[in-house]
Amino acid sequence: MAVKPQKTEQRRARPAAPASEATASEPMAPYYLIEGGAPLHGEVALSGAKNAATKLMVASLLTEDQCVIRNAPLQLGDLMITESVVTALGAEVTRSEEHVAVIQTRKITHNAVPLELGRKNRLAVLTAGPLLHRTGEAIIPEPGGDRIGRRPINFHTDGLQQMGAILEARNGLYYFRTPSGLRGATIDLPFPSVMATETLIIAATLARGVTTIQNAAIEPEIIDLIKFLQKMGAIIEQRVDRKIVIEGVDRLHGAEHRVIADRSEAVSLAIAAYLTHGDVRVVGADQGVLLTFLNALYRVGLDFAVDDDGIRFFGGDKPIKPIALETDVHPGFMTDWQQPFTVLLTQAQGMSVIHETIYEDRFSYTHSLNTMGADTGLYSKCLGELNCRFRERNFNHSCVVRGPTPLRATELTMPDVRAGASYILAALCAQGTSQVRGIEHIERGYENLAIKLRDLGAHITRVPE
Repeated sequence: MAVKPQKTEQRRARPAAPASEATASEPMAPYYLIEGGAPLHGEVALSGAKNAATKLMVASLLTEDQCVIRNAPLQLGDLMITESVVTALGAEVTRSEEHVAVIQTRKITHNAVPLELGRKNRLAVLTAGPLLHRTGEAIIPEPGGDRIGRRPINFHTDGLQQMGAILEARNGLYYFRTPSGLRGATIDLPFPSVMATETLIIAATLARGVTTIQNAAIEPEIIDLIKFLQKMGAIIEQRVDRKIVIEGVDRLHGAEHRVIADRSEAVSLAIAAYLTHGDVRVVGADQGVLLTFLNALYRVGLDFAVDDDGIRFFGGDKPIKPIALETDVHPGFMTDWQQPFTVLLTQAQGMSVIHETIYEDRFSYTHSLNTMGADTGLYSKCLGELNCRFRERNFNHSCVVRGPTPLRATELTMPDVRAGASYILAALCAQGTSQVRGIEHIERGYENLAIKLRDLGAHITRVPE
């Protein structure tokens, strides 16, 4: 029988109080003090990819057998939220080592994702498939997550309904049921959404018949999910023209898998090296998944060196050249790389243009960069060549950056994960000491980033430690 989650009042997050306003009953939220100008040197190892590990944890709900996920960034906020979600549904999760999670869901004990967990990020919708297969019902809260523009889940819900799910939405909850189980279908996504592709792949593995996802996303994290599911016994083929075909099976079994390295962390660390005129070798950086980023580095005149198990990023005194850049779905320039690269372009010799084609509202962080001395401007016109969903829709999704502009320290508050990374990068090369607040965002998306930067020579302190 479906379990209805308790409804709680949703409140706006209150900005962290400055140190002078903190009270004994309301302790000061942690923040970073970052003194700019210290060059980064040394070697640093990448953590497992957040956007892969979280999906593998959800996929483990498809079987009653034990699954082992290695190289999991278990200290991340999003991993902790995902662990809480699967545990609330009946999974037993143990940590056998620092980066190893052992998950076993002998029985689904609840088919409703708790409201307070489901609204912390967007991962709850991924559980719909496993819950429908194992209980016939699923209750999913409306998603939360970063404020980077509208990200409705209609691609997910439409696809699940094509597979036979019956949906009723009311009071901020999605009620799914499948009286006769999910069945295969041909689903044509209007846009190659990463998470919609993942939701439908997970759901299709145990559906009756064959499911074809057309215009699917093919990001490396999706391929990692497919590899894990294949180890569990799924039959999944990636075909040409963004087509993924899943032949449903009767049962999946347990599996072990090592999570791929985090490519967004690799980009942030690389740009930190260039901005500070340093020399950093990033262990685990994969040339194959970073091809587009590495090409962009060459275009702006920067050097790197690839070896068997990593990439060395080294700056110097060579001037950075301006560039015209557009984000795109994989294998294009990743939208999560846009913010760090924008900070880099504040130091380029001339005018650069960035055209964001994935999210309509992902440049709001540039206002804070301007307070540090950057010269950026936002435009609603498509300043690029790619076919863009936001053309003539009055979204400020193009950015012009004029450089070089020396950056100066200031007080910043992170609005989301990737903008938070850009603030840290800007503070690392700014003159003076910056206070960076809202660090719960960065600690949700990057594992021990402040510690890694400090080990490379950055002057970054978490207050209170």
